[in-house]
Amino acid sequence: MVANFDSVQQLGKDQFEAVSAATAAFTKGLQGIATETTDYSKKSFEKTRELAEKLVGVKKIDEAVALQSEFAKSSYEDFVAEATKLGELYTALAKEVFKPIETAAKAFTPAS
Repeated sequence: MVANFDSVQQLGKDQFEAVSAATAAFTKGLQGIATETTDYSKKSFEKTRELAEKLVGVKKIDEAVALQSEFAKSSYEDFVAEATKLGELYTALAKEVFKPIETAAKAFTPAS
């Protein structure tokens, strides 16, 4: 009876540690994603501000169209790169969060 209680107690402790580690990894991962998103937003805003400044000084419509086309292409490329980077960050986050839980689950062997 005592041996069963000790094993149940250890199982509870192991599960608690696994959830704590997963929560810490989740928090750290979300902080990284938030930082990356903030940086991208700042860069995007700065590029838009620069475009607006350039458009104010344009004398011909062709120049404005060329600037806008260049900006659209650059913005699209930046977005695709950022989306790829965020996808990789989310994938890494999922792996890190589930690693401690998976380890704890493998250690759990139900009594026959």
